[in-house]
Parts: sequence; structure tokens; C-alpha cells
Amino acid sequence: MVSNSRKKDHLPIFGAGPAYVITIVALTIAGIVLSQLGILPYLRIRSTIIVLHSLGTICFIVGIWLWVSAAIKEKLQDKIVANKLVTTGVYSVVRHPIYSAFAFVLTGILLIYSNLYLLLLPFIYWAFLTVLMKATEEKWLVDQFGKEYEDYCRQVNRCIPWFPKR
Repeated sequence: MVSNSRKKDHLPIFGAGPAYVITIVALTIAGIVLSQLGILPYLRIRSTIIVLHSLGTICFIVGIWLWVSAAIKEKLQDKIVANKLVTTGVYSVVRHPIYSAFAFVLTGILLIYSNLYLLLLPFIYWAFLTVLMKATEEKWLVDQFGKEYEDYCRQVNRCIPWFPKR
């Protein structure tokens, strides 16, 4: 009899991503729709619109760059299947660049929409990402890569791109 309890050769390709992305997209759409319908108040300060639109555009572009750099340039799917820990390229400045990419894009959309009340949502995105990653993928990565991943975590931020700590 062959046992199916053999340990997987690699981590799940999509990880916790679909749960995170669907949730933050739904929150963003709900916030904008409820604001448009007048159910949520709309607070806009005219003098900040150009700044918010500029920041929103920058966030949107950064999000697209993060996603392309992580998923396509680093060939993440191939490295997951090959059971390799990716710590180079965009992964040297943020541990979860694909999830961060979605948060940046949606934050950019909210900034462009310019309802100051909805700018609370990016903090919810960050908190949800932190809790979700600690409970799922980061545990999987520690199990799979041990000290190598723990050392990486000490050097690189979870979801906000930043210069590596030395």
C-alpha cells in the first residue's frame, strides 16, 4: 500500500494569495461603491486633489512594477516548483512583493478616488497581510527553509519595500 502522507516537494503555487487579493479588492470596491451611493461619507479637500492623484499614480505604478518584478522577472512559479527560496531582485527589498503589489495598486486607486475616509483601508490591507502571512506562508517557509528563511526575515520587510537591514 502506497502512503499519500508524503511531504510536498514544494510550497503551494498560489499560497494564501487568492484569499488576500479577493478580500482587499472587495473592500476597495465596497468602499468606493458605498461612497458613490452616499452610504459612506465623502471627504475631499480640494487643495489635496493634485497631491493625492500624483501619489495614487505613483502607488499604482509601484504596484505594477512590484508584480512584474516578482512574478515575471524572478520567474517565481518556476522557483516555487524547484523548491528554491527567492531572496534576490525585488525579493531583496520586500518578502511578499506580489501581495504588496496588490496593496499598492489598490491604495493608488483609493488615492486617485480622493475620499479621505477610504484612506483607512490601506492600513487594513497591511494588518490583514501581516496576520495572514504570519499564520500561513511564513510558517510554511520556516518549515521548508528553516534558519535560511528566518535570517532572511530579519533582513527584509514583510510588505513595505525598503532597503535591506544589514
